[in-house]
Amino acid sequence: MLLTENIKQTTEYRITKDTALSLSMLKGVELFDLFAISNKIRDKFHSNRIDLCSIINAKSGGCPEDCSFCAQSAHSNTKINSYPLLDKEEILKAADSVRKYGVKRFCIVTSGRKPSHIEIKKLCEFISEIRDMGFQPCATLGMLGEEELGLLKDAGLHRYHHNLETSESFFSEICTTHTYREKIKTIEAAKSVGLSVCSGGIFGLGESWEDRIDMAFALKEIKADSVPINFFTPVPGTPMENRGTLSPLEALKIIAIYRLILSDREIRICGGRPYTLRELNSCIFFAGANGLLIGNYLTTQGRPPKEDLQTIKDLEFEI
Repeated sequence: MLLTENIKQTTEYRITKDTALSLSMLKGVELFDLFAISNKIRDKFHSNRIDLCSIINAKSGGCPEDCSFCAQSAHSNTKINSYPLLDKEEILKAADSVRKYGVKRFCIVTSGRKPSHIEIKKLCEFISEIRDMGFQPCATLGMLGEEELGLLKDAGLHRYHHNLETSESFFSEICTTHTYREKIKTIEAAKSVGLSVCSGGIFGLGESWEDRIDMAFALKEIKADSVPINFFTPVPGTPMENRGTLSPLEALKIIAIYRLILSDREIRICGGRPYTLRELNSCIFFAGANGLLIGNYLTTQGRPPKEDLQTIKDLEFEI
């Protein structure tokens, strides 16, 4: 009954924050009604096509930022492998290894506030070669400005990834060394030089449903092309090592409500997926997702790509 009262299926599927908050309280049978509607919206805007991407942790650890969920922060005491920027051969080898899976987007990720000028020059070279391999190159390089982003675009970068992580009101609870507004400024800089933008967040950090919905509407306002949804995974040695994870149905509800708010955007399920969703992993598409990060994540293991491809095939979707 709540769904029929609150969702008017118009061409653009616009819902208000109040409606989204009401939907966040759904349980039982009505929750599966929500998934059914989100699935129909996914099909309307994206048909049965699943967009695949893959990443490489090209520079790991030692980050001066104090994001409380992150294993790569120098403020944490984790046992991850730390290393400087990888050489070109390693990065191109990693890109080549995922081509056989139908991956079209390959993202270079570096830890730290942002790369040095020398590193930017190297990254431009990497990006050019990744583009020449037939990929749409992406990058996650921290808080860059227009000049640096322009150089990367000229080198062939297609999309810049920079997560908001959470709502503006909750952000200071998870990070104090930079601000939410700095993140918005970086995204605006990426858009100003003509880059596609990938921006989303991490769920399960202690945020409220209002925080989650506020971030969704912020992503709508900045017109993010791709919205990565990550689920928190506790890592020993971080301030959040003892925090629990979301339930699978809570995770699927987040996907569904994001699809309602961001009807025509790419909703891409990324980090924390195997740990949080477990046996319900295949349900992400029926909850409204149309994109997937395959392979390993930055410091944690993902599902074997062959398993994800088999799931997509079994559900009769296309890559």
